[in-house]
Amino acid sequence: MESFKKYVAEVIGTFVLVTFGCGTAVAVGCDSVSGSGYILTALAFGLAIVAMAYSIGNISGCHVNPAVSLAMLIRRQLSAKDFIGYVIAQIIGAAAGCAVLGIVFGFDCGFGANQIQDGWTNGTIGGACLQLPGKGKGEVGR
Repeated sequence: MESFKKYVAEVIGTFVLVTFGCGTAVAVGCDSVSGSGYILTALAFGLAIVAMAYSIGNISGCHVNPAVSLAMLIRRQLSAKDFIGYVIAQIIGAAAGCAVLGIVFGFDCGFGANQIQDGWTNGTIGGACLQLPGKGKGEVGR
């Protein structure tokens, strides 16, 4: 039961991080035209992390990111069983956050992903933003 509480805390924490952080990026935009969007998005992510650290930090450690969980596994502060549970919980939380953003902003909103150069498009799979090559100037492997 103790592990289940940790996993639920990670679902909630990752959900809040994706919903507020990526939601702010979608709402204000992060491009060179609206430069203030970068500051607002950074503040949203930072405030979401602080809020979750105070809310769920004493339950699960507030990893809310598989990279942090991997670091804890490598440092032997997290068992392999808990690592798998944390990562699954984080994916569920991120997917739920993306679903909320899709419902609110539409599923073609880009989910807060940055466009790295002309011709590259944004894609989202389970809350992970992937950069996929498209047609145009930025095409890879001409």
